[in-house]
Amino acid sequence: MISAELLKLFRVPPGKSIRLKDYDTGWAQTEEMKELGKDVIKARAQTILGESLTQLAEAQQLLYANDRYAVLIVLQAMDAAGKDGTIKHVMSGVNPQGCQVFSFKKPSAEELDHNFLWRYSKCLPERGRIGIFNRSYYEDVLVVKVHPELLESNLPPGKRGKKFWRERYEDLNAFERHLTRNGTVVLKFFLNVSRQEQQRRFLERLERPEKHWKFSMADLAEREYWDQYIEAYEAALSATSTEEAPWYIVPADHKWVTRAVVADVVTKAIQNLDLEYPKPTPAQLELLEKARLELAKTDKPR
Repeated sequence: MISAELLKLFRVPPGKSIRLKDYDTGWAQTEEMKELGKDVIKARAQTILGESLTQLAEAQQLLYANDRYAVLIVLQAMDAAGKDGTIKHVMSGVNPQGCQVFSFKKPSAEELDHNFLWRYSKCLPERGRIGIFNRSYYEDVLVVKVHPELLESNLPPGKRGKKFWRERYEDLNAFERHLTRNGTVVLKFFLNVSRQEQQRRFLERLERPEKHWKFSMADLAEREYWDQYIEAYEAALSATSTEEAPWYIVPADHKWVTRAVVADVVTKAIQNLDLEYPKPTPAQLELLEKARLELAKTDKPR
């Protein structure tokens, strides 16, 4: 498993104002890792991922059987940072009955007629399940902050200055505080990909026919707003990483790093709930014993 010291590098401390340039997007997060070399670190990451997937499958079964907690995983990132691949690999061993994934695109007319949290509230995981938001309610302090014109059609007239965004962050913190108080574990990951690696991945999509479907001209257009998105992310991560619902800034230039970190954090979070399988009452035990004795009888030939 990943050491607590290393995970601390990724977790955004509550109340701290962060700058993304201070977070390395690559595999060499410490001097020790640099000395070990990329091949060794990659092998370790793959081992951690394998161990985490085995433990996550067991933890998810306990979560489902216990039926008292839910887990919400929020994935945010620039385009091509690897959100889909992270979901695919981290959740590969989980029982599909206990996991649900929602991807949020451009809101519909019905969704715009409600408050900005409405469409996300409808998709929250029920107790016993893991829910994954591929993009989330944070889009409403990211995309709409970079493109404030998106707000004008569905909000009362008013200024959209610092006070407006501060109140939105407060709404998000209150929403997540409500979820955690009611038994939902909220884990938030920003997949931190570099501008150079995003370019490489975009070019790969354009050069390989089987990946053409993954490229959109809108992705290229949004890339022009890279600096504005960085500022929006820095503000959101700084304002909304709390003890109840922390943000993790996960290196995303190497997918094997991303998957190992996310799998490890999710697994440990469920294990830390100290869940147990439901214990039957004495009356239920008596009925179970009767059932066992009945089934143990030799069936009569038909």
